[in-house]
Amino acid sequence: MDTKKTVCVIGLGYVGLPLAVRCSEKGYRVLGLEMNEEKVELINQGKSPIEEKFLEDNLPKFKVEASMDEKIVSEADIILICVPTPVDKKFNPDLGPVIGATEIVARNFKKGALVVLESTVNPGVSEEIIRPILEKAGAKVGENVFIAHCPERINPGDSKWNVTNIPRVVGSFDEKGLQLAKEFYESIVDGEIRPMKSIREAEAVKIVENSFRDINIAFVNELAKSFDLLDIDVKDVILGASTKPFAFMPHFPACGVGGHCIPVDPYYMIEHARKKTGFQHKFLSLAREINNSMPIYTVEILQDALNKIEIPLKGAKVALLGISYKANVDDVRESPALKIMESLKEHEADFKVYDPHILGKSTVKSLEEVLQGAVAIVLATDHKEFKEINPEVFAKAGVKVIVDGKNCLDKNKIKELGIIYKGIGR
Repeated sequence: MDTKKTVCVIGLGYVGLPLAVRCSEKGYRVLGLEMNEEKVELINQGKSPIEEKFLEDNLPKFKVEASMDEKIVSEADIILICVPTPVDKKFNPDLGPVIGATEIVARNFKKGALVVLESTVNPGVSEEIIRPILEKAGAKVGENVFIAHCPERINPGDSKWNVTNIPRVVGSFDEKGLQLAKEFYESIVDGEIRPMKSIREAEAVKIVENSFRDINIAFVNELAKSFDLLDIDVKDVILGASTKPFAFMPHFPACGVGGHCIPVDPYYMIEHARKKTGFQHKFLSLAREINNSMPIYTVEILQDALNKIEIPLKGAKVALLGISYKANVDDVRESPALKIMESLKEHEADFKVYDPHILGKSTVKSLEEVLQGAVAIVLATDHKEFKEINPEVFAKAGVKVIVDGKNCLDKNKIKELGIIYKGIGR
């Protein structure tokens, strides 16, 4: 692949920006189309708008030319669509961002361009949406434009696996498109690039990956609810089962499933299968139901624990630790903490929120402030800063109840201090 070519990344978020930086690192001229003016300004200054070590280390060194002008797309030999694929409040997939990005490409594509959809979609989107939009604009797929799908794979905050080395899969409508996509990703990724037999298979890969995670997490979340009643520590059981060197993969329960992938992607498969064929994905639907219930279950645990010391949740001073969906990042997409906050409001609890990675969304600016007067703590994010707190700090603050939504605190030491400890299934 000729790295003198120009790459345009549409959508400079958690997926698109690391990809753009990596392309620049590998010698491509990189353009970025982004509709957030503040983000565009920061990127052009070499500053990352996202808390991510890879970006903080590399964006200052490798230039990305960010713009809000869609005409930059016409300069690109390779166009990467990296826009969100959310669901609405009723869990219906919203392909609006993908459609909008594709329409921009249709108005501006360069003859011979490779167009790659990285956004996670259900099987059939490239065939039923991407291709018709481009063809309506005069594109001849396989002749003057090539379409491929390479489902994004990124794990924010992971020090080992990132955009540079995670293996990828690619699919296309034709052999030339497949070869172009494979060569491009081989030029930027230090990992296997596996060509799929069809673009529809490539689309299905990401749905399967994240549904696998969702189902296994739902399994242990259901175990947690059961073991809570049976007085069995589910975390210890899972660690015990993990000693088996084959045919077992540990997953752990928590106060909910967050991020833009696992709580969203299964709905694309569920709804597509239902509308297209009438097939009902009962297993996927049940997993989503279980995992969606966990934030409310966490608040129920808090309420039960407070009842033991005859304190009503209504009016109780509660410290919520963490807003982001995952440790040591500033990403709040689909975070269980947001649903916990909604439930605490419904119960009329008097709560404060503190996240050292997202002070802009916190109601207080320090641990001392959030603990002041708190009778109970709900830990919703296992940030390093929270895991390193000496439990004696909680005792000195007068905390009576701790609900550990990530099962990451020292259960025994907290109980020794006379504080009621409740984890998820422990």
